[in-house]
Amino acid sequence: MILKELELTHYRNLEQIQVRFDDPIILFVGPNAQGKTNLLESIYVLAMAKSHRTSKDKELIRWDESFARLSCRVERRHGPLGLDIQLTARGKKAKINGLEQRKLSDYIGAMNVVMFAPEDLNIVKGSPHVRRRFLDMEIGQVSPTYLYHISQYQKIVQQRNQAMKELQQRKQFREMLDVYNRQMADLAVKVLQKRFVFMEKLKEWGREIHAQITQGGESLTLSYENTLPVTQDMSREEAEESVYQHLTSIQEREIARGTSLAGPHRDDIHFFINGTNVHQYGSQGQQRTTALSLKLAEIELIHQEVGEYPLLLLDDVLSELDANRQSHLLQNIKDRVQTFVTTTGVEGLYHQTLKQAALYRVRQGTVERET
Repeated sequence: MILKELELTHYRNLEQIQVRFDDPIILFVGPNAQGKTNLLESIYVLAMAKSHRTSKDKELIRWDESFARLSCRVERRHGPLGLDIQLTARGKKAKINGLEQRKLSDYIGAMNVVMFAPEDLNIVKGSPHVRRRFLDMEIGQVSPTYLYHISQYQKIVQQRNQAMKELQQRKQFREMLDVYNRQMADLAVKVLQKRFVFMEKLKEWGREIHAQITQGGESLTLSYENTLPVTQDMSREEAEESVYQHLTSIQEREIARGTSLAGPHRDDIHFFINGTNVHQYGSQGQQRTTALSLKLAEIELIHQEVGEYPLLLLDDVLSELDANRQSHLLQNIKDRVQTFVTTTGVEGLYHQTLKQAALYRVRQGTVERET
């Protein structure tokens, strides 16, 4: 998968950008606040139809403009694709080869990306919400139906929470809560079954890659912490009935709290190195190595699922990695993964691969290739 052209109009501080790419590794170099991260973010938005930095699309539109447009041409193994997203105050429109997609889940997956930024270190040391979002975004790239199911699940949870708050004030019938329990059980099981499959593959790749980075000195294991009584070997019918019975059994406690206490929205991932919880007891170096292993595992997992490598977006993350981790990252992607890197300068970038990269200078919202 190769990104060949990128065109942006009224996108954040990038007024009008049109740039071609012909190289496997591209460096966006310039001082802070010039537009480097915005460039990487625009590629992410073209892949995922949403930003990794904000949930408000209006923040992506240049100040005093009524719309933003992002388009690109990507070469895939089955031929070229043209992707186009237009953002306005009324919403967004996404097109593939000029054809508007009725649902965003039909659009996502046309171009695959893996983003690695300093905040992604929080996948290991941050809150469970960060890890759940990581799961949802990555599974969604290889399974568009998952995005639909997780979206519907979140709506049911919101409606169920509201019903429980109304029950506290005797403004709701308990029969309605039973309907929500059934709907939540159905969607929770669909979400969990996708997560279970994804986690098994992530465990396998993460363990192998982490062992390579640490030269066999550390063993990484992952554990999915499920708040519902569902196991991977259950049939869908068995799992749904188990969830429904559990929700029914805890609903008095939930009504008292006014919130749903169990479900995929409450689950977490735990990471262990040689049996020790990395989140609680790991060193900063172990936490960073674990995050790097996860990102490299994502790349391999997407390749396994779709048959080609995704784009890799490295947003000022190389400065957070020492020479050893830089080397392992770049050695893993060399000659396989088209990679876009933002950095304030080329000093501190140790690997020979980066010295052969195409360099684009970013200044005040403009992009120019150095020859």
